[in-house]
Amino acid sequence: MRPFDFVELKVPAKPEYVGVVRLSVSGIANRMGFDYDDIEDLKVAISEAMTNAVTHAYKADEDGEVTIGFGVYPDRLEVMVADRGGSFDLEEIKDGIGPYHQSESIEKLREGGFGLFLIDALMDKVEIKNDYGVIVLMTKFVHENEVGFDDNQISTTQ
Repeated sequence: MRPFDFVELKVPAKPEYVGVVRLSVSGIANRMGFDYDDIEDLKVAISEAMTNAVTHAYKADEDGEVTIGFGVYPDRLEVMVADRGGSFDLEEIKDGIGPYHQSESIEKLREGGFGLFLIDALMDKVEIKNDYGVIVLMTKFVHENEVGFDDNQISTTQ
C-alpha cells in the first residue's frame, strides 16, 4: 500500500482548461485541510504552471495535452504539471528531478518564465525537470492551525 493517494488529470493544452485544474486543486486542498490563503496560493501556482504549458509547449497546429498529478500525503500536497508526457510514476519522476534555483536562466526552460518566480514564491518547494517537455513539481505543506483550535475547530482555552 502506498503512503499517499495519487490523482491524475489529463486536459487538452488549451486555456479554457486552466479553470478545471484550479477547481480540482481547490477541492483536493480543501479536503486535506488547507486554509483559504494556502488554497489560493495553490490555485495561482497551478494556473501559472498550466498557462506556461498551454502557451509554450506546443506549436499552434499541435493538439497537445497537459498531465496534472496530485500526490496527496498526510502533511503535504505535491502537484506535478507536465507537458509532452503521458502518465507518470510520481516516485520515479521525483528521483530524477532537481530543485529550481532562481539563479538559473529561465530562458533555458522556456520563454515567459516569470511565472516560475511566482510559483517559487507561493509554494514551499519547487522542482523542475526539462528533458522532454517540462515537468514542474510543486509542494505545499499543510500547516497546523496556529491559533489554539483543536481538531473540531473549537477553542481549547477557557
